[in-house]
Order: sequence, then C-alpha cells, then structure tokens
Amino acid sequence: MATAMGRKAAPARNMMAFRSYQSQAESLVKTYLLADPFIPYTSVFAGIFACKMVYDICQLISSFYFKTYTTLTKIQRIEWNNRGMSTVHAIFISAVSTYFAFWSNLFSDNNPDGLLITRSSPLSTFTLGVSAGYFLSDLGMICWYYPSLGGLEYVVHHSLSAIAVAYSMYTGEGQLYTFMVLISEVTTPEINMRWFLDTAGLKISSAYLINGVAIFFAWLVARILLFIYMFYHVYLNYDQVIHMHIFGILLVFGVPSALGVMNLMWFGKIIKGLKKNLAKRL
Repeated sequence: MATAMGRKAAPARNMMAFRSYQSQAESLVKTYLLADPFIPYTSVFAGIFACKMVYDICQLISSFYFKTYTTLTKIQRIEWNNRGMSTVHAIFISAVSTYFAFWSNLFSDNNPDGLLITRSSPLSTFTLGVSAGYFLSDLGMICWYYPSLGGLEYVVHHSLSAIAVAYSMYTGEGQLYTFMVLISEVTTPEINMRWFLDTAGLKISSAYLINGVAIFFAWLVARILLFIYMFYHVYLNYDQVIHMHIFGILLVFGVPSALGVMNLMWFGKIIKGLKKNLAKRL
C-alpha cells in the first residue's frame, strides 16, 4: 500500500521539481540575459558562441555524412563550415526579422508606445545582439583568411551590417528598419547552396538550375523590392526619422543605400548567370 502511494507521489514530485527548475531558468533569463543593462553584452557573446558551436557541429556532421567534404582542401573545408554557419544565422535572423517588422505589435501603427523609430524591446534588442555577434565572427574569419572567404565587397558588406546592427541594438533607434534590411539574409541559404552544389560537382544538375531560379526570385523580393519599400516607409515617417541622432540618420539613409547599390550589382550577375545556365539547357 505504502509502495503504491509512493509511486503515485513520484510523478507529482517530479512535476514540482520541473516547475521549480523552469521558474529558476526563467528568472535567470529575465535577471541576466534579458535585463536591460546586460543585453548588449550577453547577446553579442551569445551570437559569437552560437557561431562557434554551429561551425564545429557543421564540421563534425560533414565529416561523417558528406563524402565530398573529405576530399576538400583545408581552406575549402573552412569555407564549407563557414557557409553552414552563415546559413543557420540567415534562417534565424530572416525569420525573426520578418516577425518583428510585419507581425509583431512592437512596430504596429496601433501601438501608442512612443515614436516608431525609438521602439524596442528586450527580445528585439537581444536578437540584434546575436546577429551583431555573427557579423563580427564572420568578418573576423573573412579578414583572417582574406581573400579566400570573400573579397573587399564582403568586408564592406559585413562592416556596414555590423555597425548598423550594433548601433540599433545599443541605442534602440531605428530597429524597425534594421529588421527590414536583415530580412534580406533570406537569400543567403540559396547562395550557399549554390556553392555547395558547385563544390560537390553538381553544377550541371537540375538542382543547380532550380537553385538559380530560387536565388533570382528571393533576391528580387528581399533585396530589391523590400529595399524600395523600406525607403518608401522612411519617406512616410521622415518627420520621426529626423529626430534620431545624426549618426543614426546617416545609418538609416547610408547603409541601405550602399547595400542597395551592391544588391543591384550582384543582381545583375545573378541574371547573367541564370541566363547562361538556361541557354546551356535549351
């Protein structure tokens, strides 16, 4: 009888222990990770740590499950792992940025909490910090192995992105427009997949062609049309934008403009590459 009662009491004790652990974990997150004074530091550190972890996991998995990986040179393996890292970041930040920019109530017109360009939350700030940690990590790798992982255009792109994201994270200004620009990272997985397919010797495969078409449409929407919409949104809210710090105003207009020019240049190369690929199959 006593044994049966003990067995029944065990699940209840386990549930209480789990709830206690959950409460302590939530308290830790709110007290340290998402506490306003610590967010800029913990978030960037979390981003750098996540990059290192994903890089190592990609290296481990690729060594066991991809035969092509074992035939690569040392620098190709580094780029392989680096692209795996950037793909994970791109999926994360583009999804979260889309949520904050278009679905979240944080930047909604119905939200009465202050000016649109000064709105932020602990979660949005933490997210930007994680992304800043990625850009710093990737920029460090690009500079260390320069120019094997990318030329000057990559250094400029990552430098501008890191500065803009870090400023928005620390000051809380212009986070909406930062998220709109970060949505463009949705094109990164397709670009990386193109490199993976090429490295694996599948450049003449149907998958390579399909990936090229996906890059074209993703780039058109996320890096051309969305940028046009963002500039239009800035125009509509110009009376608020001019109340930002002068450096913030320069970033709102300067960084998207510079990235927009680079996007158009790369888009031209994408169109040429897609036309060339289609011509070979017709």
